[in-house]
Amino acid sequence: MFGMDDDSISTNNTNDTALTPSIKKDHISTLDSSDLTANSKALTVVDNISNYSTTSVIEPSVMAPGGANLNDIDEDLHSRQLAVYGRETMRRLFASNILISGMQGLGAEIAKNLILAGVKSVTLHDEGVVEMWDLSSSFVFSENDVGKNRALASVQKLQELNNAVVISTLTTNLTKEQLSDFQAVVFTDITLKKALEYNDYCHNHQPPISFIKTEVRGLFGTVFCDFGPEFTVFDVDGEEPHTGIIASISNDNPALVSCVDDERLEFQDGDLVLFSEIQGMTELNDGKPRKIRSARPYSLTLEEDTTNFGTYVKGGIVTQVKQPKVLNFKPLKDALKDPGDFLLSDFSKFDRPPLLHIAFQALDGFICEVGRFPVAGSEEDARKLTSIAANINECLGEGKVEDINPKLLRHFTFGARAVLNPMAAMFGGIVGQEVVKACSGKFHPLFQFFYFDSVESLPAEPLELSDFKPLNSRYDAQISVFGSKLQKKLEDANVFIVGSGALGCEFLKNVALMGVSCGSQGKLTITDDDVIEKSNLSRQFLFRDWNIGQAKSTVAASAAASINPQLKIKALQNRVGPETESVFNDDFWENLTVLINALDNVNARLYVDQRCLYFQKPLLESGTLGAKCNTQMVIPHLTENYGASRDPPEKQAPMCTVHSFPHNIDHCLTWARSEFEGLLEKTPAEVNAFLSNPSEYATSMRNAGDAQAKDNLERILECLEREKCETFQDCVTWARLRFEDYFDNRVKQLTFTFPEDAATSTGAPFWSAPKRFPRPLQFSAADASHLNFIMAASILRAETFGIPIPDWVKNPKLLAEAVEKVMVPDFQPKEGVKIETDERATSMSTASTDDAAVISDLLFKLERCRSNLPPGLRMKSIQFEKDDDTNYHMDLITGLANMRARNYSIPEVDKLKAKFIAGRIIPAIATSTAMATGLVCLELYKVLDGGHKVEDYRNTFANLALPLFSMAEPVQHKVIKHRDMSWTVWDRWILRGNPTLRELIQWLKDKGLNAYSISYGSCLLFNSMFPRHRERLDKKVVDVAREIARAELPPYRSHLDVVVACEDDDDNDIDVPQISIYYG
Repeated sequence: MFGMDDDSISTNNTNDTALTPSIKKDHISTLDSSDLTANSKALTVVDNISNYSTTSVIEPSVMAPGGANLNDIDEDLHSRQLAVYGRETMRRLFASNILISGMQGLGAEIAKNLILAGVKSVTLHDEGVVEMWDLSSSFVFSENDVGKNRALASVQKLQELNNAVVISTLTTNLTKEQLSDFQAVVFTDITLKKALEYNDYCHNHQPPISFIKTEVRGLFGTVFCDFGPEFTVFDVDGEEPHTGIIASISNDNPALVSCVDDERLEFQDGDLVLFSEIQGMTELNDGKPRKIRSARPYSLTLEEDTTNFGTYVKGGIVTQVKQPKVLNFKPLKDALKDPGDFLLSDFSKFDRPPLLHIAFQALDGFICEVGRFPVAGSEEDARKLTSIAANINECLGEGKVEDINPKLLRHFTFGARAVLNPMAAMFGGIVGQEVVKACSGKFHPLFQFFYFDSVESLPAEPLELSDFKPLNSRYDAQISVFGSKLQKKLEDANVFIVGSGALGCEFLKNVALMGVSCGSQGKLTITDDDVIEKSNLSRQFLFRDWNIGQAKSTVAASAAASINPQLKIKALQNRVGPETESVFNDDFWENLTVLINALDNVNARLYVDQRCLYFQKPLLESGTLGAKCNTQMVIPHLTENYGASRDPPEKQAPMCTVHSFPHNIDHCLTWARSEFEGLLEKTPAEVNAFLSNPSEYATSMRNAGDAQAKDNLERILECLEREKCETFQDCVTWARLRFEDYFDNRVKQLTFTFPEDAATSTGAPFWSAPKRFPRPLQFSAADASHLNFIMAASILRAETFGIPIPDWVKNPKLLAEAVEKVMVPDFQPKEGVKIETDERATSMSTASTDDAAVISDLLFKLERCRSNLPPGLRMKSIQFEKDDDTNYHMDLITGLANMRARNYSIPEVDKLKAKFIAGRIIPAIATSTAMATGLVCLELYKVLDGGHKVEDYRNTFANLALPLFSMAEPVQHKVIKHRDMSWTVWDRWILRGNPTLRELIQWLKDKGLNAYSISYGSCLLFNSMFPRHRERLDKKVVDVAREIARAELPPYRSHLDVVVACEDDDDNDIDVPQISIYYG
């Protein structure tokens, strides 16, 4: 963590077990297999990240043998994962040894997610051999592996995911004593008898071994977790601790704390909070956690008597203290009889988990008695399993379920042998996350049973028993659940996947295994205009380090084709948008069966959504944010579209706050990023624009004639004249003077204009919360952070001027000597300087009445300056790149932000945290991505079957950190009715025959609709209010569009779309669908 205050310490010792080579393993990696031991203390600390100081819990440190800290986290590779877990959790993962027993599809998915996460070692256990049956669920097997041991056949492809993870295999009978080599063990294919034996050993072991039993059987799945009698969760939700800026505190019992009302407080009754920076009532600054009695949106009541405390004057931060939580897990033998509360995923199935609790026990009983799995389509097997379930239910006494639901158990029986890829992907994400929790104490574990089913994914029409018959193909397991007719529909689908990043890679793997677009009529198109970077490799599992720099879509398509050679895939590198409608033309869209979005921005999603609406195509939408994920099904004529509802826009800090009155590190980093771009990207680009064509540039500035043009010219003149650099010493001088300007002179000017005792026009103190009174910084070469700022700034300045960078700049002593040579002029604050304080202001540029005269003068000076420049001079414009730690970009931004934070007494951050905020890095982990794509592909079965109702579909929000699963049917579309007609957002009216405007209006009149306005894009083609528009009535609509709207209609399009505003006969506005006018 980034800052620490050890006022409050609680301890919890958790010893990780060292890996001992007591059993023979087939080691693939040459890494040392000696384990790391962890002595852990839970520290309640102040984590200086955002909003002043935020309290969090430091997880137990992991020490390498000999007492050295394990600090070798590859931040380039794991940056998105670090944004979710933090360093300490990552270090604990790096020290964890995991056993995965059962290497069918589910085992492979769990292993993939853990290997990508970077655990120390994964041991794969399986005594069985690969069958054709396994090929539809596991991406690690090919037809060449049939007959080989599953564990051995899995190693090579899994090892490619992360060479830092030791991958071993066990291919013989597993004894319970061997489990002591691991911190967590996962069983995906095990009898209940064996599970009870292993779990008992793990539960009673010292320290306990985290035990997870999980299964997917057709469209049904289960997870059971037991992390021992006393398991400490260090961070229950992974969220930043809540904070508030104090406005007042009463001398009362109980005390009332009021906060500034710019943001609602997120505290809850019973939360513990810390106070800091309070002036006056300093007794509360003692670092002692205090309990909230009652929390309100902008205030809270403390369980504290402040009657005799000092009187509150001003200032102060209140911060939530996150508390460790101890969970007492029951062993499996007890939990089977008394499972407690089941974790629900779908409230429409609240009675389902108790029945599935019985069903999975009945399946185990069936296998033990008969010696095999039930056969798909065997009514006899279904009756037998139902009978066993009924007997188990009868033995439950008062806890028995009222309805044993033979129909559901029949579905369960038929698919019991099959491991479906979407189910494996979903549960692989869930279980992978539970293993991370077990190894780190990060996030709240699943406690203790979870059951799930997706029977709605079955075909809408009942299946004949013959449909389940195996075809001796790689899809036989899937056919045993869905039948051969749906399999044919999957294979012949024309699918478009937009994006091949983390979601896209998972989707490609899933659809390849499902057989989607693998038939003679099938086609899969994937597009992505991005290339592979190192940071992608921890989640985008189809890519390898040797693919860095290559096109994502091409590499992903090739990898997917290697998973299933029958896949008919085409990779493109086009962005999907208006500019590529010649590539993704009408024929392309009309021939699609379904679209799957794998995008990372809202604008692209909205565009694809509009295309799907227009061409009436199903869209399967999903997204992730750290441990959270959501899915949304957009189904023609059933659901609302993606764009029908929007999240509120993120709240932006006012510009004056960022520039002059920051009160958290986010403000400082926003300012730092803006300064970086202004100094190193925009100004050099403006310089080059001027030098490339001075006369044209001068004309454009005169035409603009505004404050922005004046600012641009001032910056160019400054860059080429007063601050022009010819040697590296000039760059050091520039950096040193920038330091003085930013962190000393500007602060002196600000506090001169607004002294500490300044008052507003109403008489209130100007420097009241949330404003913080700043102090100037005095440069010191002895301060490493000051010198690091100079180093990064001078190196980047030299880069813009093409000046060679000497080696001595990285020597602190030599750099300090260079800085000492700089003459720093004295600064005197000026009277009458305007500093923006209006939170509504959108620009810091100050306009004046004589901007045109100033611009002319600046252009004259610039032209005179240009005559003294060497011919051909150009600057290098530097674009911010956050993921290259050798380019000094983040060093400069971190330095800028932290020096500014120091001005305002805001806690500073390290470079990694600065990268997350300034680089706007979206936290991402493999587990939530896998779960989201699994859920979407369960919906894909429904879409491609084609006969499902809206109540059969599911939208999902999940948070693996809590864990929380919330599934609900999609929102139905809005229906508009007029006379005997009705339509929805999905409808588009088509008028053929190249009609005139008059014919279009009459066509609508015949429907009882009076058209009064017709537009094409943003251009008005006709409005009944304008008499001259009547002259256009007998012209073809397409000709009016070409003439008035300057419409350029491409040759691949034979229609144009107009928006018509209509009224009914009672003058009520009626929203009508978009109208397509066909002219070809």
